Amino acid sequence: MGEGNPWAGEAALVLDGRRHVLKLTLGALAELEAAMEADSLVALVDRFETGAFTARDLARLLLAGLRGGGWAGDAAALLSAEIEGGPVEATRVAATLLRRSFALPE
Repeated sequence: MGEGNPWAGEAALVLDGRRHVLKLTLGALAELEAAMEADSLVALVDRFETGAFTARDLARLLLAGLRGGGWAGDAAALLSAEIEGGPVEATRVAATLLRRSFALPE
């Protein structure tokens, strides 16, 4: 399975056996900022970089990225889905998504 297109700021996650592309579009970022009650995008990124995020924050980031990638599911669907690789993979994908959204590809 691919990792998403790093030049487009994408990451990929497998939910219930299906690969999904995640992307933080402007709309997805605005939704995420509001849901996480962050004062700015810098504050939002800082929360993840410093490890001060919660499982709820992680779910919100993944949901925003999934929606930005075109997924039509909701929070309940994400929370009940089987994530290939479990919480460790979910965290890795979230970190990749943030890094790719705010930096040039490696």
